[in-house]
Amino acid sequence: MAKIVFMGAGSTVFAKNVIGDCMLTPSLKESEIALYDIDPIRLKESKMVMDNLNENFNAGRAVIKAYCGISQRRAALKGAGYVVNAIQVGGYKPSTVIDFEIPRKYGLRQTIGDTLGIGGIFRGLRTMPVVLDFARDMEAVCPDAWFLNYTNPMSMLTGVLLQATSIKTVGLCHSVEGCAPTVLKQLGMLEEVKNLNWKIAGINHQAWLLEVRDGKKDLYPEMKRRAEKLLNVWRKSGTNKHSNMVRLYMMLKFGYYITESSEHNAEYNMYFIKRNYPGLIKEFNIPLDEYLKRCVSQVAGWKKQRKEILGGGIVAHERSGEYGAGIIEALETNKPIRIGGNVLNKGFITNLPPKAVVEVPCLVYGAGIEGSYIGDLPEQLAGLNRAMINVQQLTIEAALTGKKEAIYHAAYLDPHTASELSLDEIADMCDDLIKAHGKMLPKYR
Repeated sequence: MAKIVFMGAGSTVFAKNVIGDCMLTPSLKESEIALYDIDPIRLKESKMVMDNLNENFNAGRAVIKAYCGISQRRAALKGAGYVVNAIQVGGYKPSTVIDFEIPRKYGLRQTIGDTLGIGGIFRGLRTMPVVLDFARDMEAVCPDAWFLNYTNPMSMLTGVLLQATSIKTVGLCHSVEGCAPTVLKQLGMLEEVKNLNWKIAGINHQAWLLEVRDGKKDLYPEMKRRAEKLLNVWRKSGTNKHSNMVRLYMMLKFGYYITESSEHNAEYNMYFIKRNYPGLIKEFNIPLDEYLKRCVSQVAGWKKQRKEILGGGIVAHERSGEYGAGIIEALETNKPIRIGGNVLNKGFITNLPPKAVVEVPCLVYGAGIEGSYIGDLPEQLAGLNRAMINVQQLTIEAALTGKKEAIYHAAYLDPHTASELSLDEIADMCDDLIKAHGKMLPKYR
């Protein structure tokens, strides 16, 4: 019987997806499920939902227990085979608000701020100490468990565990599997394709659709033709604009399509959010402060969902598209599956650094999770990846050494931040962010 621990179980909807999928998986129906959170109210609500699922979809076969607070963390982790991580340190308020408001005072605008940029750096700085604490507890009470990380900044959190602990870790994201079908649908090509296959590799949120084919036919020439035609219309349009213009434009300029959304990629480089070119925001339909708006919407949406989920009756669930249950099943039963996983670059992408966390096709089976050899990326793509990796590695260095200088260096090298602010402004902004975070960050020297 597998023991599965869900860290951040107060994220009820996401926990429901992963745990519900496990209950719909024959080999995992009798699992022991430990729900862990530091919020007793949200944890209690999640426990009610999981109990409902267990009774109505699983004949009560799973054993579900709840653990609240740091004092119960080791008890939750003891004997685990799998630890699913979905925490958010600091929440929307105050942390996410701080990540956006202070940079805005310096004239630095963001869209999402959870992966790269100044927002991603500070989200990483406050989250890495927590996941390192998880890892230390795991080394003590479940040293052979797999850590399945869903939390952003994905590459930083996965990387710090792989570099500084003995815990087996893989990072999981939603952006790979739907990439090719989604862009083909947007371009009006999906229904024409009979035998779709693709190859994706790079880093999280900036992996590349290296190949996309219908059987042996290369679909890229037609994709680019249609993208250019549509972009010409959308860029001139006053109101009828598409939400994916940045990625399509980047494909035309760099030759390949990117896995993650346009709102994310608008802030990962120096090309789109620029004070001296304010027209680009409207031209490419870039949603500034988007994550703040989503957080407000999610809070309101959860209040409605909470009433529906906890209002009695049977909690509904269908198999989601999350990798979690499939990975656990493959590791338990030795029935292989293929995923897009985030792993340490052990020669998989030969022109990216060995300390980098890369997103590559992975085989999951009884012996573990193994990345695939890709070779060199096209050099222009590797260059864009390296710019992100520089920031990730320096933020990890700051978390592991406690040196404030490494925070400055990370921010100095961030493409969007460096394109908008001077070195002195960046350092002052980092100081203000450190002060605003207070006890949410460790002491930096």
